[in-house]
Amino acid sequence: MFRGIIEGTGSVVSRSRAGLGERLVVALPEAARPLALGQSVAIDGACLTVVASEGAATAFDLAGETLRRTHLGDLAPGALVNWERAMRLDDRLDGHLVQGHVDGVGTVASFGERHGDWWLEVVAPAELLAAMVPKGCVAVDGISLTLAELAADRFACTIVPHTRAVTNLATRKAGERVNLECDVLIKWLARLHQQSRGAAPGAAAGA
Repeated sequence: MFRGIIEGTGSVVSRSRAGLGERLVVALPEAARPLALGQSVAIDGACLTVVASEGAATAFDLAGETLRRTHLGDLAPGALVNWERAMRLDDRLDGHLVQGHVDGVGTVASFGERHGDWWLEVVAPAELLAAMVPKGCVAVDGISLTLAELAADRFACTIVPHTRAVTNLATRKAGERVNLECDVLIKWLARLHQQSRGAAPGAAAGA
């Protein structure tokens, strides 16, 4: 589990074929180290397992499901990614409960100033929007954010200066894809409600 409180950004070194999936190598700052083999790290909100680590270079294997459900397959060398180590049970929950199981991807519609705030607008699939509520939580590339507006095909969040400064949001442009994870509590409630009505399940568990 994670909190959606990003610890910093890393830079993609390489992405290459590995078995049935791919291997992603990210240069992480010294603050992220040491990382043990098998340790869980959220990269742009996707929970990945450390498979190799040497100096700044940390390697993760990407399964086919992860590549299908996230934007990690879009990453090119030099791209900035958000990272967060798994939370400890004695941590404060400063953000919200984030599993690192990405539900799907959205597309940045716009990111800029609006009425004195930084305003992020993301177009998202209908099945993910159905699992969001006004003033509820959503993880965008692993960042715990509060939903400021919710529309038929998109949502918007206000971004505080600190979040913009310590994450990769400052580099985001319209048309780029972002990983989305809906609030797990809302997903469970929706699932129970659908089961009680005999309906088909909505947003599935992610990568």
